[in-house]
Amino acid sequence: MSLKITDACINCDVCEPVCPNDAIYEGELIYEIDPKLCTECVGHFDKPQCQVVCPVECIPWDEDYQETQEELVAKSQMLKDVRDAATPAAINNANKANNANNTSDTSPAE
Repeated sequence: MSLKITDACINCDVCEPVCPNDAIYEGELIYEIDPKLCTECVGHFDKPQCQVVCPVECIPWDEDYQETQEELVAKSQMLKDVRDAATPAAINNANKANNANNTSDTSPAE
């Protein structure tokens, strides 16, 4: 399951740098988490680091994006493989494109 950042976020900037998958980015008003990149730190840490460092505890589980442990492990490995194969310039371009895509409404259908 992905995590999400609620509107209780105080934009303290501590969560973004601890995310091993670059899933956290600065949104229009608060930081946001890309569920396609969030692995709950599986493959990196025992606990989601954003939750560990958040001073206001505004990063709950996102019930709209549920994944099994096996799916999270596979996603983590896929992201690692992509990072290992990519050059720094390619990663930077992909992150820019991903952030541009996140500016549109990507909420799940109700």
